[in-house]
Amino acid sequence: MNEKLCNVALAVPLRTTFTYKVPERLAAEIQPGSRVVVPFRKKSLVGVVTEWAAQGPPDTKLREVQKCLDVIPALTKNLLDLGQWISSYYVAPIGEVYRAMLPPLMELRAQQIVRITELGRSASASLLGEIEAKPALLQKLESANEGVPLQTALRSGVALGDLLKLQRRGLVEILQEIQTRKRRAQRIIAWRSTGTDAPVSSEKEARLRDMLLLQRGALPLTQLLKLGSVSRAFVERLLREGKLEAWEETLDPAEDPFDVGYTPPAHTLNPEQEHAFSAIRARFELGEFGVQLLHGVTGSGKTEIYLRAVQDTLARGKTAIVLVPEIALTLWMGRQCRAWFGARFEGVAVLHSALSDIERAREWWRVRNGEARVIVGTRSAIFAPAEKLGLVIVDEEQESSYKQEETPRYHGRDVAIVRAKLENALALLGSATPALETFHHARSGKYELLSLAQRVAERSLPTVEILDLREEFKQTNQTSPISSRLQQAIQESLNFRTQALILINRRGYSWSVICRSCGATVQCANCSISMTHHKNRNRLECHYCGSVQPIPKNCHKCDSKYVYFFGEGSEQLEERLRKEFPKARIARLDRDTARTKRQYQETLGAFADGALDILVGTQMLAKGHDFHRVTLVGVISADSSLTMPDFRAAERTFQLMTQVAGRAGRGELPGRVLIQTFYPEHYAIQDAIKQDYVAFYERELHYRQVMAYPPFTSLANIIVRDSNLEKAITWSRELSQYLAPHNGDGMRVLGPASAPLAKLKSEYRFQFLLKSKRKAQLTKLLAGALAYRDKKEIPQAAVLVDMDPLQLL
Repeated sequence: MNEKLCNVALAVPLRTTFTYKVPERLAAEIQPGSRVVVPFRKKSLVGVVTEWAAQGPPDTKLREVQKCLDVIPALTKNLLDLGQWISSYYVAPIGEVYRAMLPPLMELRAQQIVRITELGRSASASLLGEIEAKPALLQKLESANEGVPLQTALRSGVALGDLLKLQRRGLVEILQEIQTRKRRAQRIIAWRSTGTDAPVSSEKEARLRDMLLLQRGALPLTQLLKLGSVSRAFVERLLREGKLEAWEETLDPAEDPFDVGYTPPAHTLNPEQEHAFSAIRARFELGEFGVQLLHGVTGSGKTEIYLRAVQDTLARGKTAIVLVPEIALTLWMGRQCRAWFGARFEGVAVLHSALSDIERAREWWRVRNGEARVIVGTRSAIFAPAEKLGLVIVDEEQESSYKQEETPRYHGRDVAIVRAKLENALALLGSATPALETFHHARSGKYELLSLAQRVAERSLPTVEILDLREEFKQTNQTSPISSRLQQAIQESLNFRTQALILINRRGYSWSVICRSCGATVQCANCSISMTHHKNRNRLECHYCGSVQPIPKNCHKCDSKYVYFFGEGSEQLEERLRKEFPKARIARLDRDTARTKRQYQETLGAFADGALDILVGTQMLAKGHDFHRVTLVGVISADSSLTMPDFRAAERTFQLMTQVAGRAGRGELPGRVLIQTFYPEHYAIQDAIKQDYVAFYERELHYRQVMAYPPFTSLANIIVRDSNLEKAITWSRELSQYLAPHNGDGMRVLGPASAPLAKLKSEYRFQFLLKSKRKAQLTKLLAGALAYRDKKEIPQAAVLVDMDPLQLL
């Protein structure tokens, strides 16, 4: 009898699979896509079966698979193919690709359930062929709505192979169920209906009664404390007096507590939206793969079109994936989708890195089991194991957060397009400021372009003004993060009881510490970058490696006491605003203040509900949020990103300015945007003022063509790194011996040169930049460079390869 062999991908930094023997006891369980435990060197590893193998490597003693973790393959055939494409295109180890695609290992908290299907119930006689001697099991299956544990079924004497046959015939289903911990509960507060006419003893009490009775209805306690500006003791007193009532509700870890009482506003599509949605439905009718770019100005109603496209997809019996660039936006988009689809269809799953391992595994298996047909998440949600996929939406497709900065270094937008192609689905990309490459594809006909040139409800775009900080300094002889005109505009916003968003794209209090005597700066010991001052934490931090230092009293170089904190960050801006506007309700949203999804929810929810007057934050405020009472947006240091050593600096500046300007005037009230800059003449800022994407695109495209940058060429970045400077230099020279002969004939090799960040996390870094008009030629050269690295015995971790890089630092 011939041995059964399979190839297994393991999460090791090797670009190959390994062949193992399949023992007869596991032959019925193992399928391509299954996770298995196999021996590797002196330990056991979890891998993924990629395919059956006809034979193993010659003169090699094969070892056996030890265990199969899945009765249902964790990865579908299309996901296996997608992983192969990612491995090939991004030159990444196949096992590490599959590890990124799979849910966290939660096997101790998981069990497999056998459940009879409706087809099985109506055709139970056909089951007797396999389990006629097991009437007790058949009776259990027919009576247990939640199913029977697989181990219970097997102990009754039924062979696993027989159950798998029944599964293939659609008579039973075998599901993976994650055993979650006890769900957290939230306390809900409501005004007692029998106490409606009870006298109120204060204005605060009357305001709370109106909120709970007339405006919002019952609310979670945490939300009530923020929105009502009341203390916990005040609420407890009203509970004792019988004016309020409270109860506990379990909180699903994937749900948003601000869903309580949330109803999405009803909208009628305007003619532009109707035209765009008709084009999307026409593509659905064709039933074939396609890519559409929905290019609409901020506030033009792209989300409404997304939701209707998802609704149409579900009505056709298919599933949908919605990608958003930030965790904060998954909460908002998840709320929208649950309100639209949670009850009418089979649920919404939310996937992002802020979930715990057990929560992510639970959501992942809900999708795999078919219990959720809409998936909302950040870039890794593109690997959700949805079957019958009909639609993939990539919102704010230009965002750099879709690019993974560790192995495998894939781009979520590009992977979404490839997955849509494998699934014969529609990829819908949306943005007010598309990436230049994306818009170029749409202009050239590779993608279908859908345009929304007007805001919904005929609302006007906000007026945008430039505040020239050079003129401000001439008039005041002072430097301040808040110019006099911006300060006046904020005061006007407060007087009219509207809201203001203030954007500063730097965290911390001050972004540099400098000696006024000798000019020395405090650098990170591990990175070639200045330390950032965090006043609340009373220390200096490196935002790259996370190292901390105490705040110096004297210069480390000349011992001068004249140590100066230079530059403003979001923490300092919040402090200045609180000083200038002591009565205003102010909050800050950045990675220092919102480290958990609940902190995101509470701050954004409070601002959306009017409990805050001013919200200060970094670029996470610029994307996708829909605040109807925001009439003022202020941008501090708009030109700071223009100084970055990156050919995309102008594009990023334009995108950020346009996106943040789009947060103003989204409701009935008109909006106003004030942009502070030292460089008002730059075309990126000038075009952002006019919110003229096409004008910027045409100027920037000419520059890219002259300089041979994307979309006219493909790029790859190679970093050689080591904690020993001499080794890093030696290995760079060795790799150059392989790359240099390929310079020419459609390939341009630049380097080696010291990387812009010459030292990062205690490692010295040297850089090669490769350009080619043919992606296949570039991928082939990168694969050859890694093979040459192995031949020269250069450590694998010393050479990083990044195809289509977004960061060149």
